[in-house]
Parts: sequence; C-alpha cells; structure tokens
Amino acid sequence: MKLIIQIPCYNEAITLPGVIRDLPKSLPGIEVIEYLVIDDGSSDNTVAVAHELKVHHVLQLGSNRGLAYAFSSGIRYALEQGADIVVNTDGDNQYVGEDIALLVQPIVESRADIVVGCRPIKEHKEFSPVKKLFQLMGSWILRKISKTDVKDAPSGFRAFSREACLRMFIYSKFSYTMENLIQAGNSNLRVHSVDIRVNAKTRESRLFRNIFEHIYKSGDTMIRMYILYRPGRFFLWIGNVFNLAAAVLGIRFIYLLFITDHPDKGRTYIPSLILLAIMAFWGVVSYMIGILGELLKFIRKQNEEILANQRREKYRNK
Repeated sequence: MKLIIQIPCYNEAITLPGVIRDLPKSLPGIEVIEYLVIDDGSSDNTVAVAHELKVHHVLQLGSNRGLAYAFSSGIRYALEQGADIVVNTDGDNQYVGEDIALLVQPIVESRADIVVGCRPIKEHKEFSPVKKLFQLMGSWILRKISKTDVKDAPSGFRAFSREACLRMFIYSKFSYTMENLIQAGNSNLRVHSVDIRVNAKTRESRLFRNIFEHIYKSGDTMIRMYILYRPGRFFLWIGNVFNLAAAVLGIRFIYLLFITDHPDKGRTYIPSLILLAIMAFWGVVSYMIGILGELLKFIRKQNEEILANQRREKYRNK
C-alpha cells in the first residue's frame, strides 16, 4: 500500500523544513511513503527548499491558483503516481506530523474512506472565544448539511482512500474543506474523524484577513454548496416563505373585505392583491427552480460517476 503525503505551499520556505522533518518515515500497513509539495506560485524559495529536503515529488502550478485548486491538483497527481492513500497537511506546520498515523489507520483497516483530524477547538490556546464560538457553530451547521459527524469541519488535516480520491470533485475556489465534506456525506462515502494535536502558530492565515471575512466566505461557500447538492430542499423553503406570505395576505384580504365591519366598504384592496400575486408567483417559481435543480443535480451526479469510472480506467495500472 502506497501513501503520498501532500503539502500545498504558498511561500512556505521557512516552515517547510519543520513540516517535512515531522512526517512519518514508516507506518503499519504502509509499504511506501512519499512526500509531495504542491507549489502554488510561491515567490520565495519554497521549491528550492523542497528539493534540498529531497522531497519525492514537487508539483509547480506556475502561478497562485488558490488552496482549492492546489489541493485538487495534488490529488490528481497522487493518483497518477499510484497512491492508495493520500494525506493532506498544511505547509505552515499547524498539524503534528506524528498524528498522520491516526488518520490513515481507519483507511488501512477499511473502516473509512475519508478521515478528518479534529483540532481541540475548546482548548485551543490561540483561538479567541469569538473564534471558538464561530468554529463550533460553523462545524455544527456543516454537520447538518453534510450528514456527517465531523467536529472540526475547516480542518485541512485529512486522509483519503483511493476510492475517495477518484470520486472527489471540487467546485469551490475558496477552500475545499467544507465542500469535500458536503460532497462526501451526500455521496455515501464513509467519513470518520479522529482527535489530533496542533503545533504553535507560525503565521496568520492567508485564506482570510479577519474573523468576519472568514465567516462571510465560509457562509457563502456553505450556501453555495447547499444549493448545489440539495437544491430541492433549499428552494422548497424559499417557496414556502413566499407562499406563506401570500397566504397571510389572502386571509387578510378575505377578512377585511367580507368579515370585518370596516367603515370604508368601498375599498378594493388592490395593492394587497397585487402583492399577494407577486408573492404567490415567486413561490411557484421557487418550486420550479427547485425541481430544475434536482434534475441538474441528477445529471451532475451521473456525470461525476462517468468521470470517476474514467479515472478508474486511467489509473488502473498506476
């Protein structure tokens, strides 16, 4: 069994030696372990440092494409190299390399397709109370959307079986972590989680400048992914809101025109009827969009199955 540990990097020349130093050289059930550095258009000497450290593979993207693209590129490259398991860790040395053993064990034992390393959010000394609160809330929301039980949804410390890699398709440009869980949960992949440790922070996050930007981008990604993977339910709720408003306006119209003893019997309440019609119209439109979304979802899933089978054939002898 072959394990490739991939490390997406953007200007990580300072921290990369520490990351490589802590990676395991051998693991139970694993015959071959190789390291892959994915250079996402670094402007420092990250690539030179990777070669000096004798990293097995260095994949240069040529320009800064973003974490999601770098991650996906690494997965494809690892499949081309015949990986049976792929572990993703960060180039800032946030995660403890020794804990990779915890990540791969459920996959080696055929108990999981994806394993997520969950950080100790509540005990994390470098997380402010506000960040802890939003991390816990965000993970809870994502558990509901993805139908998984992962406690730390944003964690990038993950292990993937070959089957999970073959069936992985990332559409987001911000970060793959949330979309990956939503897709896995809705594709019946077995997702497990293990508790892991973290190292002291070496730098600030480059994905977002502050907690509010993180909340905005994460919320936007979750909504987009929810619409992509569960469009029927999303637009059903939207349609229900419009139709509920239309029903309230209709009941109000009937009450005012036929039941109440309002002194102004000459009023026709045309504006209310117009608003009622608008609300009812958008309610029906929302239902129709939901139906169309479910049809497109079915087509997309069929296309993903076709692409996954093509990948299996392509990498069969790798």
